[in-house]
Amino acid sequence: MVERSAVKILVLDDESFMLKLLNRILSNLGYASITLCDSGGTALEKIANTDADTVPDVILLDLNMPGMDGIEFVRHLVDLHYPGSLILVSGEDERILQTTEKLVRAHKIPILGYLHKPVTPDALAAMLGKWAPPSASAPGTAKKVYSADELRAALKESELINYYQPKVAVASGEVVGVETLVRWRHPRDGIVFPDQFIGVAEASGLIDDLTQTVFTAAMTQAKAWQEARLPLRIAVNVSMDNLASIDFLNFVAEAAAKEGIAPQNVVLEVTESRLMQDTRAPLEILTRLRLKRFRLSIDDFGTGHSSLAQLRDIPFDELKIDQGFVHRASTDETLRAIYDASLSLARQLNMEVVAEGVQDQEDWELLRRTGCDLAQGAFVSRPLLPEDVPGWIELWRERVRTQLFPREDAKE
Repeated sequence: MVERSAVKILVLDDESFMLKLLNRILSNLGYASITLCDSGGTALEKIANTDADTVPDVILLDLNMPGMDGIEFVRHLVDLHYPGSLILVSGEDERILQTTEKLVRAHKIPILGYLHKPVTPDALAAMLGKWAPPSASAPGTAKKVYSADELRAALKESELINYYQPKVAVASGEVVGVETLVRWRHPRDGIVFPDQFIGVAEASGLIDDLTQTVFTAAMTQAKAWQEARLPLRIAVNVSMDNLASIDFLNFVAEAAAKEGIAPQNVVLEVTESRLMQDTRAPLEILTRLRLKRFRLSIDDFGTGHSSLAQLRDIPFDELKIDQGFVHRASTDETLRAIYDASLSLARQLNMEVVAEGVQDQEDWELLRRTGCDLAQGAFVSRPLLPEDVPGWIELWRERVRTQLFPREDAKE
């Protein structure tokens, strides 16, 4: 644990009263190295003229200042390659603070969060408590980029494996299905997540091989669960690049039929990460898949391209609300408005709704109050290896009986 007295803090605010108040709070909390600045120019000069050992670890930054405002100050910090962290301290409204926080993250500057004025000692202490030295807080943050040749070899050597994240019915707690999430079991780097190789697969023309590998393994696993009397609905992610050829339609139908999996127990989760140049093939394939009774889900709703146009043109029967609009929606007015609108839209279109990113009890209770159909996220379960799913189901059923629905159970 880092001693508070060793943490170097710079406070930037144009109001002398706030500078004195924050200085007193910080001193009372045990912070000894405090620098006060009343303008962005002064603060930048101090940062630029200090060596690596004395540069501020944390900057408390006001946003609305005359001359150089806080947002412009952040841009200059990027030019200086500032290695520390930020805390926004402002009287501006929630949406401005949220947008600024996202901007800081986009600039790759660590941000601990934001505080509303007037600042309380407890809130400031909690925020500063998140700070840790860069070496301890973010070891190896740079993600390795894999080449197409490495991915091609991984496919050949069967290094890709499927994990499965459960989906449960919010109203009853019943385990309804799972989403298939591919991982790369790299012989040297360990488990590699898809954000490090899906883009490579799409750019190099390997996405069909990748999707077919994932889908085939998922159907084999679905058969094993079916034989063990666990008839779970199984979802597989599909790239728009997979929908460029009619061969994909035939592959899906044949792979499911080979393992005896009914089409209505297969969900194809479609994410449009880029604009479709030619919509004819995707529209034909997806419509024909629905005719064959495969289920279609619009994934990450609200984050991709032309989501409303997709709902208009494609016969989806499931909508997945992106995790960015679910977690903390119970306390964030903007997120709640987007969540409610997505839920209402799906209801009017007679679609089943899955909420992704359910992280805690507050998220779960929001889903229950609003009548969302299915929940998926860490509150329910993290992605599991297939052999761990049956045991998790037993534990989940016990949790449902004793913790999530105790009153209903007591009446039985």
